[in-house]
Amino acid sequence: MSEIRVRFAPSPTGALHIGGARTALFNYLFARQHNGKFILRIEDTDISRSSTDASDGIIDGLTWLGLIWDEGPDIGGDSGPYLQSLRSNIYQRVIDELIKCDAAYYCFCTPDEIQAERMRAQTLKTNYKYSRKCCCLTETEKNHLLDKGIKPVLRLKVPESNYIIVCDLIRGQVRFDLDLIDDFIIVKSDGNPVYNLAVVIDDYYMMISHVIRAEEHLSNTPKQLLIYQALGWKPPHFAHVSMILAPDRSKLSKRHGATSIQEFRDQGLLPQAMLNYLALLGWSSGADTDIIHFDEILEKFDIKDVSHSAAIYDTAKLNWINGQYLNELELDELVSFLKPAAAEKGWLLADNNEFFVDVVSLVRSRSQTLVQMIASMDYFFEEISGYDPKGISKYFSSTDIIPSLETVRNKLLNISLFESAELESLIRSEANQMGLKAGDLIHPLRLAVTGRTATPGLFEIMELLGRGKCCDRIANAILYIREILPN
Repeated sequence: MSEIRVRFAPSPTGALHIGGARTALFNYLFARQHNGKFILRIEDTDISRSSTDASDGIIDGLTWLGLIWDEGPDIGGDSGPYLQSLRSNIYQRVIDELIKCDAAYYCFCTPDEIQAERMRAQTLKTNYKYSRKCCCLTETEKNHLLDKGIKPVLRLKVPESNYIIVCDLIRGQVRFDLDLIDDFIIVKSDGNPVYNLAVVIDDYYMMISHVIRAEEHLSNTPKQLLIYQALGWKPPHFAHVSMILAPDRSKLSKRHGATSIQEFRDQGLLPQAMLNYLALLGWSSGADTDIIHFDEILEKFDIKDVSHSAAIYDTAKLNWINGQYLNELELDELVSFLKPAAAEKGWLLADNNEFFVDVVSLVRSRSQTLVQMIASMDYFFEEISGYDPKGISKYFSSTDIIPSLETVRNKLLNISLFESAELESLIRSEANQMGLKAGDLIHPLRLAVTGRTATPGLFEIMELLGRGKCCDRIANAILYIREILPN
């Protein structure tokens, strides 16, 4: 097999979304498995919609995922430029070649003339195909039209044959009826190539061996193969990856949750969890597990194992996978991920690094994202500003709890060791003496100390908070209950 060269070629018209990231991942895996090259090309010929910010965002998203390219707009390479907007000289040489070999011709038909042809086809109830009326214009006729200021498009001469077959590594042989493909436009009236021509030229001159891309491009492939044929070029191998659909099997959109890689990052997902999840969108390792580390994915990935059926986007599964990766992280690494957000909130002080590490160690198992983890630890660093409403109605709805809280507070003030094991023994013993189930005391106490009804172990929390903080918060809770439930 000759050198494997694949490319990820996004249009910089928006953020790097989940479908594009998966396509980039599959290309990256294929290249690395075959000791090939992974190339980044930015298709920025749509000047009205392309932006530098979007291009930078795509590069930022790929870098965060760790999908580092071997050639691209920022690092160069032997097959550049890697921005389509800088490749016009290359395009023009090929356009001239197509005209010279009579594989393409200028079309001067106006939009009104084309629409009239379409209407006639509709009246006759036939499939519309361009009439080729400009195919045989003489040079004199062409010059006359040019003198009138008409700017022509360039059309490819589609051969008279029955069908064309796309050999797809995922879908097998896909047959397209050429009766449905007319002499399609390959150069716009402004002289710029359309997508189908530009992508063929770019892939050929960049020596792309395999084109792995989204299913939506499958319908473009017959036209691209026709361009390869017209130029006498050998086409690459094709593989079209299935769509990603929402849980209701509709088209994925913002209403189904985050779809851009930056949004996932901002929500506190880890890149290694994101790669794991992306790999499972349409591919299976054959193992009965959803946790597949990147080294294993790289070892087992085979493009032939990619499903041709649509993948279903599932944020619950993604968050669960991320939670597993969070718990696998070394504590120091997890702390380093959380420190920027904690510092922004003013939680980190010169003398509380050890305390912060202890808090992270305690709360990590109950969170699925970094953002959730930060949100779950505020009561360690800030005063309680309120109590969980459901907890209030369940545990603070009667003044009967006040004597129990007062008794516990007094005991806590005098306990010799303020450690989790001693605290648990004390509170369970007090509940027993009060004739209560342990939970009937633990739950109100948890609400008083944290403001929440769901937390890690109460006694570990109390040990970290310390005697003074716990006793003050219990006293504040007693005052609150008396205020909302006056005698």
